[in-house]
Amino acid sequence: MKKLLIVIDMQNDFIDGSLGTKEAQAIVPAVAAKIASYPPKDIVATMDTHGADYLRTQEGKKLPVKHCIKGTDGWQIRPEIAALLGRARIYEKPTFGCEQLAQDLKAVKGLKEVEIVGLCTDICVVSNALLIKAALPELRITVDSACCAGVTPEKHLAALETMRSCQIEVV
Repeated sequence: MKKLLIVIDMQNDFIDGSLGTKEAQAIVPAVAAKIASYPPKDIVATMDTHGADYLRTQEGKKLPVKHCIKGTDGWQIRPEIAALLGRARIYEKPTFGCEQLAQDLKAVKGLKEVEIVGLCTDICVVSNALLIKAALPELRITVDSACCAGVTPEKHLAALETMRSCQIEVV
């Protein structure tokens, strides 16, 4: 049985940068331990990636906080996480969900399960989980709630409940 770990947006801006939270900072060791428990070939990751024109985009108008601007320190994956990712495939995505990741998973031979961890539970984690569920409805999808953090603790819990409602297993 093939199982992949998907690490969502463990970037400086979401941890202790422009959109960071104490909850995001708190999950870094757990995410690092989770990554270390997987063979490197079975890990993929995403990076929220925006351009200098971010504030002129629809997202930037609704969330007017510059973050994850390509090439900045805030865009970088947290160093201790990046070191563990090694040669993992990393998808740069300009929005919450990564359609290419969901499509690429369809081509993985023998794939039976994906486990998702990362930031933020109520935006990019839930978006990617639902995209993958739509693309691969029979794939087992789990989300480790101890390796995720939301914009607020309340939104984290709400997103976990949304995923449960959509037949995504929350552990």
